Amino acid sequence: MAVIALALPALAHHSFSAEFDGSKFIELRGAVTKIDWANPHVYFYIDVKDDKGNTANWGCEAASPGSLHRQGWNRDSLKVGDQVIVGGYPARDGSKLADARRVTLPDGRRIFGGTPGDGGPDSPKP
Repeated sequence: MAVIALALPALAHHSFSAEFDGSKFIELRGAVTKIDWANPHVYFYIDVKDDKGNTANWGCEAASPGSLHRQGWNRDSLKVGDQVIVGGYPARDGSKLADARRVTLPDGRRIFGGTPGDGGPDSPKP
């Protein structure tokens, strides 16, 4: 039983390439609808309109709170309602989830949102 309990934290974490497609850079633009500032990853959600005007809520996975803090983020970096641009990579399973490698904040600052050394691209393609 103790072996199973020790394995559970490992199951919650994943490598970049296990979940995201590093060959398909995407850019998402939209308003922040929710922010979950928790381990092992910070998630934020944005409403993105497609070419037909349909809105989809995308989940954006960022690094851990500690890692983001070291990269210049804090709990006030994103607020619900902020218009942001997320450059990253989509989930392999086709769900509305992206690895948020670069986040352009409303004030124009670009901050890295990825997990350094996770196997994903260090910086997104332009």
